[in-house]
Amino acid sequence: MIEKLVIANRGEIALRIQRACRELGIRTVAVHSEADRDLKHVRLADESVCIGPAASSGSYLQIPSIISAAEVTDAVAIHPGYGFLSENADFAERVEQSGFIFVGPKAETIRLMGDKITAIDAMREAGVPCVPGSDGPLGTDNKQTLRLAQKIGYPVIIKASGGGGGRGMRVVNSEATLLNAISLTKAEAAATFGNDTVYMEKYLQNPRHVEFQVLADTHGNAIYLGERDCSMQRRHQKVVEEAPAPGITEEQRSKLGEICAEACRKIGYRGAGTFEFLFEDGEFYFIEMNTRVQVEHPVTEMITGVDIVKAQLLIADGEKLAYTQDQISIRGHAIECRINAEDPKSFIPSPGMITHLHLPGGPGIRVDTHIYDGYRVPQYYDSMIGKLIAHGEDRGSAIARMRTALSEMVVDGISTNIALHREIMRDQAFIHGGTNIHYLEEKLGL
Repeated sequence: MIEKLVIANRGEIALRIQRACRELGIRTVAVHSEADRDLKHVRLADESVCIGPAASSGSYLQIPSIISAAEVTDAVAIHPGYGFLSENADFAERVEQSGFIFVGPKAETIRLMGDKITAIDAMREAGVPCVPGSDGPLGTDNKQTLRLAQKIGYPVIIKASGGGGGRGMRVVNSEATLLNAISLTKAEAAATFGNDTVYMEKYLQNPRHVEFQVLADTHGNAIYLGERDCSMQRRHQKVVEEAPAPGITEEQRSKLGEICAEACRKIGYRGAGTFEFLFEDGEFYFIEMNTRVQVEHPVTEMITGVDIVKAQLLIADGEKLAYTQDQISIRGHAIECRINAEDPKSFIPSPGMITHLHLPGGPGIRVDTHIYDGYRVPQYYDSMIGKLIAHGEDRGSAIARMRTALSEMVVDGISTNIALHREIMRDQAFIHGGTNIHYLEEKLGL
């Protein structure tokens, strides 16, 4: 039984984990940097441990410090949240080697899915549809590479095997620029990820980003919780997410959802995970699997009634899934807006003190945030300060509720992107549904 758990993260996800722990009677230890002493979950935790200076490289990314915090507080488990060390296989391995429970997949699974090439290989073997490509790393034979690109068909995209977050990718439109693009991507990958392995895929020009949420336990059970559309993006960073995805049929959902669940069984997956796809012309193409809880998990929780974070904790505790697939049903529609401390036009981060805060409410409204009146948003971390979620009986009512909630939300003292979200909720293309991943950048003129 998990009696005490270290929350190895900060901000809204740390508070979200803490709330799930309290429901399950699990005591919490909040590890924090010197800049985060006044975070809400730190104040509410049963115990707290300062693990280093403000910079995440000296605190939230310090594996020995987090494990030491678990040791000195007699915790038995560690939850990594998202970001930071959540998909670091070495961290997962060292946590379990030190005798603690890692709330997430096994280290070998994280390694398998963390390398884009091995992940694609595993997914092809499991029957998951993938983008046509090199089916492995690009070699040093330039003539063979040129022939391969011609066979795939331009445009193609060069991707770093260890990449993520929109980095380590280059689109190539013609043979004349291919070899140079490969060289540049390899150099960037080596510098950024410590691995210069790259591969090639067909570049889909107008796809949507659709992802499937899964849960799998240690007893061979796996289920899918429907899909989310995360196509409203800026520079590969999600801005608005919704579930279910507009225009996806029940037949498409059940067919691909079961393929994802079966893939989990085949690779021995454990915990919560997300299969991410590009969707174009009625076809799904696997791009990666996130082996952690997603920022956008609340929209799935709102339409299914499943508490994904509690499920993570129970799975880590060795319990069987509380649901079978036939018990999962989709009810209504949910939309999430990521609220960032940034200028809504230049997107420059806007740290500082929140002088006045009013959070919206009403039917179907949920706010996941750690901020409060007088809280100082630090300059050292991601600019997201919260998530506003609206649920309605259908997509139209969810949009209407989101508009109302955004009109009520007040965050003074810093700049935020609330104005951008208000604009998106009134955009005719968004209201119609099914915009591609380039739409927002084109709308903003980026």
